[in-house]
Amino acid sequence: MTTTQEQTNQTTGLPTPGTYTVDPSHSHVGFVARHLVAAKVRGSFTGFEGTIVIGETPESSSVRAAAKASTIKTNQDQRDEHLRSSDFFEVETYPELTLVSKRVSSRGDGHYDLAADLTIKGTTKEVVFDLEFLGTGPGMAPNSTLAGFEATASIDRRDFGVNFNGAIENGSFVLGNKIDLEIEVQASKSA
Repeated sequence: MTTTQEQTNQTTGLPTPGTYTVDPSHSHVGFVARHLVAAKVRGSFTGFEGTIVIGETPESSSVRAAAKASTIKTNQDQRDEHLRSSDFFEVETYPELTLVSKRVSSRGDGHYDLAADLTIKGTTKEVVFDLEFLGTGPGMAPNSTLAGFEATASIDRRDFGVNFNGAIENGSFVLGNKIDLEIEVQASKSA
């Protein structure tokens, strides 16, 4: 039996039960938005934290995470400042975006539905993420285990009070309403 197999709960396909802490230096919390109809703008939050509790079953597992709204990055300083303003995230009033799981259910082959309360600008909505468990392995610290996950979902930004938009000459809007969320996580558990 390999190390990875030993560290995976063979009954559920999840890592061994316990509390895993998200490693921000090896994780990514990002999004993709349409800009001027044809282009995609990719962004991320560089300040975030999270905890994953793996239970004996997917249903007894949970996730809690928070991202600092002020750490938004899209590789364009002027746009980032605009996104921090009251037109978008209003970071002075709403400093965090949060995710709190409600339920996890297996679809098989390491894929799960993660239903979570997502809060943006003080508005909370249930969002169902497509969650994939990528596997486990030994960590760099003695007696630690790493687990990898990816989660994706799409939201309508207007559902969270992010309504700003502008029109260009041909009547097209500057920004699309559909936002694709992309989360890649490496989390660790000490023995």
